[in-house]
Amino acid sequence: MKAVLSEKGQVTIPKPLRERLGLRPGHILDFSEDRGRLVAAKQPPEDPIERVYGVLKTGRGTDATLRRLRGRADAT
Repeated sequence: MKAVLSEKGQVTIPKPLRERLGLRPGHILDFSEDRGRLVAAKQPPEDPIERVYGVLKTGRGTDATLRRLRGRADAT
């Protein structure tokens, strides 16, 4: 399969190859060079939980946070 590089450096991945590799609009490809060859690797989808993990800083432990959220009077 062949494709032509545009003036902007863009290339269209042939449809049979996109289908076989499961490439969809929005997928991220990581490009590298290996001994003069262009290599594109599909990146795994970003986990939305992983993206925000550790963002919330409460200043207290999990147990205290859960007690506070549940409305327990002994929450500190």
